[in-house]
Amino acid sequence: MKNLCYLFISITLFTACSSKDLDKETALKLLQEQKDYPKTIETDIYVADPVDATKLFKSDLEKEGYVNIAHTQKLADVGKPIITFTDKAKPYLIPQTTEDKKNNIQRVKVAEEFIMEILNVKMDDDGKSALVEYSSLLKRKTPFYAVSGIGVNVEKVIKKVKFIRNKTEWSFRF
Repeated sequence: MKNLCYLFISITLFTACSSKDLDKETALKLLQEQKDYPKTIETDIYVADPVDATKLFKSDLEKEGYVNIAHTQKLADVGKPIITFTDKAKPYLIPQTTEDKKNNIQRVKVAEEFIMEILNVKMDDDGKSALVEYSSLLKRKTPFYAVSGIGVNVEKVIKKVKFIRNKTEWSFRF
């Protein structure tokens, strides 16, 4: 009788752990683990591009002391950097790769994105996939947020991700 109880408990635990439905708690845990939240939001600044220089100038980042912009450029200097970053901007700069240096790109941190909540989990009829809708919040905005292209008053972002059930676990498509 004792062995029968253990068998019953084992079967119950096994079926509970291998539930076919994806719940909100599991979806949240998987998103945080597999998408590396909180996530750093970044933008590219092309340091030799007059358009990016104009955006930085209009955003007052030069006045605030984050960048220096060469306002005139000789014909011989075309293609050379016209934007340089000051020491004040260093906490927001992302290290350049050799490819970035070659293409005159400096990536800068714009904000951090945190998952707020899972809004909806919609299981497909086959039980092997689910569409998860969640909200995230942009926090710790940097001065470079102004040139990121993200709306000025955007705080909350709604996103969707498709989860696929493998034999024993849920994962999602990037």
